[in-house]
Amino acid sequence: MAHAHPLHADLEVSCLCCLAVQPFHFTSTSDQVVCTLCLHHIGAEKSERRDLEHVRLWAARWGASETAHEEYIAETDALLVARDQDLTILRDQVAELGALVAGRFSAGIEGVRGLLQNDLVRRAERNTELARRQIDWAMAGLWRIAALHHDGPAAKCSCGRTAGTCAESAAIDSLRQGLGDWEKKNVLLLQEGRRHGLPAEHPAVLAQRIR
Repeated sequence: MAHAHPLHADLEVSCLCCLAVQPFHFTSTSDQVVCTLCLHHIGAEKSERRDLEHVRLWAARWGASETAHEEYIAETDALLVARDQDLTILRDQVAELGALVAGRFSAGIEGVRGLLQNDLVRRAERNTELARRQIDWAMAGLWRIAALHHDGPAAKCSCGRTAGTCAESAAIDSLRQGLGDWEKKNVLLLQEGRRHGLPAEHPAVLAQRIR
């Protein structure tokens, strides 16, 4: 199937197999939009290995996003500590200048302090928002897998295999509680008309479109 991506350029494109954004360099419109990890997935007889490797991929990406989020929090805390230190220094300078020139320049120093504070807050907010989007992206991928592999009737996985033989279901069992909490939170965000991370095929998103 032909694609419409630019040729002879380094791109970041969503793989049509694992749906993860991966690096590509197309030389023809007939090149497959499938990453190197997924090239050996092509073919119906390889579907089980494909699903298992996708579970591992999304679980690893989710773990990396969690780590990145923790790092962003640590960096933000460090920035806030540095900001407080800067503000303390600026307050001391304001007091000294006020004593020397009867407070004529104190308003200027307060303005500098306000600019520093606003810049630090904006950077912290950007880092936090980026971390949230990365977590939403990984969790949406895990939700898609969980939708295909979950407990069904007669002790079977929804894919038809028995619960004990479904590798995909076993791989995400430890993540189901966190996934459920994430899903509930984002359904509430959707209902409130706020930005959410639910995938387009989620029942709550589809129901919202019908209204």
